[in-house]
Amino acid sequence: MQNYIEEDKIEKKTTYSNLEEILKEKLENAFHKNTSQVILNEIAKIAIEHNPIDLAYASQTLPLDARPILFDNLPNSDSKIQFLINTSADTRLILFRYMQEKDMKKIFDKMPTDEAVWVLDDMSERRFKRVLELLNPKKAKEIVEQKNHVRNSAGRLMTTEFLVFNNETTIKEASDFIYDHPKVDFAKGIFVVDENEKLIGYVPARNMIVNQLDCSLKQIMKEITHKVYASTSREEVVELFERYKLSSLAVVDDNDNIIGMISQEDVLEAMEDLADHALAKISGTAENVSVSESIFKRFLKRAPWLVVTLFAGLINVAIMSSFQKNFSSAHSVILTFILFFVPLITGMSGNIGIQCSTVLVRGIALGVISKKTKFDVILKELLTGLFTGVVFGIACGIIVSFLKYFITLNIIIHSPALGLIVSLGLTGACFAGTFLGVLSPIFFEKIGIDPAVASGPIVTAFNDVMSMSIYFIISHSISLLFF
Repeated sequence: MQNYIEEDKIEKKTTYSNLEEILKEKLENAFHKNTSQVILNEIAKIAIEHNPIDLAYASQTLPLDARPILFDNLPNSDSKIQFLINTSADTRLILFRYMQEKDMKKIFDKMPTDEAVWVLDDMSERRFKRVLELLNPKKAKEIVEQKNHVRNSAGRLMTTEFLVFNNETTIKEASDFIYDHPKVDFAKGIFVVDENEKLIGYVPARNMIVNQLDCSLKQIMKEITHKVYASTSREEVVELFERYKLSSLAVVDDNDNIIGMISQEDVLEAMEDLADHALAKISGTAENVSVSESIFKRFLKRAPWLVVTLFAGLINVAIMSSFQKNFSSAHSVILTFILFFVPLITGMSGNIGIQCSTVLVRGIALGVISKKTKFDVILKELLTGLFTGVVFGIACGIIVSFLKYFITLNIIIHSPALGLIVSLGLTGACFAGTFLGVLSPIFFEKIGIDPAVASGPIVTAFNDVMSMSIYFIISHSISLLFF
C-alpha cells in the first residue's frame, strides 16, 4: 500500500513537471493541421480541458497571430482574465490589437483594479483612454487613481479591494458583511480603524473563527507594526515582506488612513520583476526585450552597453602594440609565447572579479552589509581574490614549467622562465580583477547607481584593460632578467 502511494506521488509529480511541455506540443500540433475546422475543434477542446494560467505560459511559444485564436476559445470571462494576467506582454499587445473595445469592457469591469492597471500598462495611451470611457465610472476612477502612482511603487503594487472595519464592529457584523461580499479575499485578514478612520490594527482570519461572535474587533485585533506609503519603492516593500515574513501589508496616506493592501502574491510578482531587471543589467541589455521587436530595435537596446567594450578592446590592442615596440628583436619571440596566455589571463581575472562583485551586490541588495561591516567585507573579498590568484597562478606556472622547451628561430625559451612569467602575471591580473570587482559595486552604490551594473560589460571591459596591462608589465620586467 505504501509503495502504491509513493508511486502515485511520483507519477503526479512527473505529470505536473511535464505538463507545460505536453501542453505546448498539443498547441503546436493543433495549429499545424491543414483543415481549419479541425484546428478550431482541437483548440476549443484544449482551452476547456486546461487551466488558463498553464495556457497563458504555453501560448508564448505559438506564433503571435495564433494566440488570439486560443484566447477566443477560452470558456468564460474569468478564464480570459486569468490568461491576460499571466501571459507575456507580447501576447497582451497582440490581443489588445485584436480585441474589440466592448470585449475589453467586459473583461476589465470584472478584473481586480491592481491587476487591471498592471495589464493596461501594455496598452497605448490612446487606446487606454478609449477603454476607460467604456468602463463603469467607479472602476475607471479607481484605475486612473492607481495608475497615477509612481511606477514600481507600493501604490502600483497594492489592491484597493480589502476588508476594513471600525474597531467597535463585532465579529458577527463583520462576518455578515464578508458573506455579502464574497469576491473580497477574507484569508488575507481584516484591517481595523478607529473613529477617525486611522489605521490601528488588523485581525487575522483565524481570530475571526476561534472567537465568540459578540466579541468586538478591537478585542481580538493585533497591533499594526509595519505599514508603507503609496510612494514607497517596491524594493522596500519586498524587503519588509522578506525580513518580517508578512502575509499582507497596509498602504496608508499622510493622515494614516488606509488606502490599499499589498499581498504576498503581489510581492512575488515584484520579486520576479526585480530579478529580471537585475539579470538584464548584469548581462548588459535592456530590461524588457519583446520577441516581436525587430533586429534593429534589439541592436539599439544592446549597443550602448557594448560601446565601452569596443573601446576597451581597442585600448588592449594599443597596450599590446606599445609593449611590442619596447621588446627588442630577440625578445619578440618571447612576446609571441606570452600572447598565447592572454585568453587565460583575462578569463581567470574576469571570473574572479565577477565572483567578488556578485557576492557584494547580493550583500548590498539583501541589506546584510552595513557601514560598520563594509570594511571587513571588502578586506575579506580582496584577500580571498588575492589568495585565489596566488593558488591558481602557482598551479598554472608549475604546469607551464613542466612543458617541453619552446624552440623557434634558434632561440630557446625555457619553460621554467615562461612558467614564472605566467604565474606572476596571472596572480597580478587576478588581484586587479578582484580589486575592480570589490570596489566597483561600492563605488556605484555611493554615486546612486544600481550596483548590479558593476557586473556588466562596463566593469568587464575595464577589467580586461587592467589585467592585460599588469600582465604585460610583469612579463616585460621578468623577460629582461632571464633573456
